Amino acid sequence: MNVTSRSLPWLVAAAVLCAPPARAQTPSTATAPSTASRTEGEKDALGRDTPRGTLVGFMTSARRGNLDAAALYLDPPPQAPSATDLARKLYVVLDTRLPARINQLSDRPEGSLVNPLKPDQEVIGAISTDDGPLDLVLERVNHGTGGSVWLFSRRTLAAIPAVYNEVDLVAAESYLPRALTGPKVAGIRLFQWLAFFVAIPIVYRLIGLIGLLGSPLQRVWRRRYGLPPRPSAMLPGPFRLVLLAVAIRWSASNLDLPLFERQFWSMIARLCASTGVVWLGLLLSAFGEQYFHRRLSGSAGFGNVTAMLRLLRRTADVLVVLIGVLMVLQYFSIDPTAALAGLGIGGIAVALSAQKTLENVIGGLSIIFDKAVRVGDVVNVGGTSGTVDYIGLRSTRIRTVDRTMLSVPNGQIANINIETVSVRDKFKFNHFVGLGYQTSAAQLRTIVAEIRQLLLRHSLADDSSVRARFVRMGPSSIDVEIFTYIFARDWPHFLEVQEELLLAVMEIVERAGATIAYPSQTLYVADAGDQGSAARRMAAVREAPHEANHVESV
Repeated sequence: MNVTSRSLPWLVAAAVLCAPPARAQTPSTATAPSTASRTEGEKDALGRDTPRGTLVGFMTSARRGNLDAAALYLDPPPQAPSATDLARKLYVVLDTRLPARINQLSDRPEGSLVNPLKPDQEVIGAISTDDGPLDLVLERVNHGTGGSVWLFSRRTLAAIPAVYNEVDLVAAESYLPRALTGPKVAGIRLFQWLAFFVAIPIVYRLIGLIGLLGSPLQRVWRRRYGLPPRPSAMLPGPFRLVLLAVAIRWSASNLDLPLFERQFWSMIARLCASTGVVWLGLLLSAFGEQYFHRRLSGSAGFGNVTAMLRLLRRTADVLVVLIGVLMVLQYFSIDPTAALAGLGIGGIAVALSAQKTLENVIGGLSIIFDKAVRVGDVVNVGGTSGTVDYIGLRSTRIRTVDRTMLSVPNGQIANINIETVSVRDKFKFNHFVGLGYQTSAAQLRTIVAEIRQLLLRHSLADDSSVRARFVRMGPSSIDVEIFTYIFARDWPHFLEVQEELLLAVMEIVERAGATIAYPSQTLYVADAGDQGSAARRMAAVREAPHEANHVESV
């Protein structure tokens, strides 16, 4: 029988599960396949080209009772009395003691090369004996014109008779009726199907009762984090699957089951564990979305983060499922490197074609989690002022002062300077009061002092920033600077306070007997009848639309 790498998994399931139990068989007189010479590159007729092919081929031949063919997988020592009897004992030892890790054996002609010092030897497993662990070794042997094949080593075969005497041949099915152990469905004994479809669901439900023991702690924990109480105190499904996988592993290792049946239950345990891990990851992803949604929604202006959180959750879900698939592929010894490389190249192509879109999405995430801009903020972006109305995956919408809607890509917002006007803690009050040049020094001192006292007495003015000073003599006025910071709720409130202070300043100027100067310009004209001296001068003021007209003669 020709065993190839592509047919090995199916051969394991079909040939082993469909065959009758080996313990009840006697050596067969079937003729062994011919081992004629083969050309270089041709596959071995018995599938002994690889370590996995040797093990599967030997177990299949021995399980079918063809011990003569099974003996061809051995490299027996010279003193061995009978190769077929040694093959029978080796099969019993492997069928009862060999760990169910057939999928992890090397399927390459050169072996796994785990030990570079012994490249022609492959350890397929270790079994427990009264004298300690025994390594079961395959050795690559050169058969001349037949090429190199993998055979059970002489050292391993020399220890098999002693280990065979230690094997307890009392199997679990000895305690079951013949109606459950004899009939087979799809190569699997009936009691195995009953265990799969009946016992496993029952055990799954019973494991859920463990949650009743921790229900008080669960209620305290959910109450602490503000979560609604769970209607059921049963253990969550992911933990049940993981515990079920542990129970299956323990049962398969302690019950006397054939190797391929243990391999079958090992696969079921791995699938249960992988499903439990993926399920738990999905639940944690959903919990994280709800947790951050509650926290961000409680903050002012974060009512539109649902789309962002949903995107992150979906991304996390895809990663969790991908990890679960990789776990299953690793168990079946399927190398996903080529597929991952293809996905990586495809991902790069998609990323390059959707560069701007991804830039905007990442920019939106940075805006949300960095809290640079919030819904309701009054901002100044690129010279445009307005109120943030919505923050989406691609763009942010701003309601301008003209009541129009401006959409700005998130990638641009993440790369430009944003002035958030609404987060000011206080407003600047800074004005210049121009007094006429008729104002005396005494009047000026009085006005400056009273303005300073006005600001210091005001409840909304920042005392540490109050300033009222005579700063300069301007072209048409004596200028007094007024400066302070005003604590106001918002911009309209600040305008109200500013109006109140400016009116009070005007009243101070009026009480001091001074006037606020008009912006003006004086022109002096010399008399032509005066011999070289200015006997008469006339001043004319060119009036602006709101300026006074003024003329002086000197």
